[in-house]
Amino acid sequence: MSGVNKAIVVGHLGGDPDIRTGQSGKRVASFSVATSEQWRDKTSGERKESTDWHKIVVFSDGLVDIAEKYLKKGSKVYIEGKMKTRKWTDQGGVDRWVTEVVLQAFNATIVLLDKREGGVTPASDEGDYGSQRSGAADGSRPVVAPRGGSKPAGAPGADMDDDIPF
Repeated sequence: MSGVNKAIVVGHLGGDPDIRTGQSGKRVASFSVATSEQWRDKTSGERKESTDWHKIVVFSDGLVDIAEKYLKKGSKVYIEGKMKTRKWTDQGGVDRWVTEVVLQAFNATIVLLDKREGGVTPASDEGDYGSQRSGAADGSRPVVAPRGGSKPAGAPGADMDDDIPF
């Protein structure tokens, strides 16, 4: 019996993506995404918040391009990939582990949830956001802009000066 390994993270980038080129010449993007939850403490009535940080690693060429061109510190994103834990030994000989959301080839997605500069005003809540998916050459699903007043790229009347890469 096989299992399902699918991770979905919706949050804000903690910093600009780090784009590196490996020994093979293949580019890799990495960044962290913060997710927060808020609640009211039942005993004190005080408002509380908890933030979790998720390491994201992008191996898909099309999504590395999207990350490099469009993601920046504070960007709100929807990330879909799979969880992977890897182990290494640090310089002091201590074994270390890290769990990451990996975006590689098929079933990997980045959705930009922020408004585009000079474009649509942001939606009032996440239910107003949507995505238009377009398959990249490597089978990944780069994603673009919020729904609302804008038209899909290529639609009649769409702005041809749009900076979306498809």
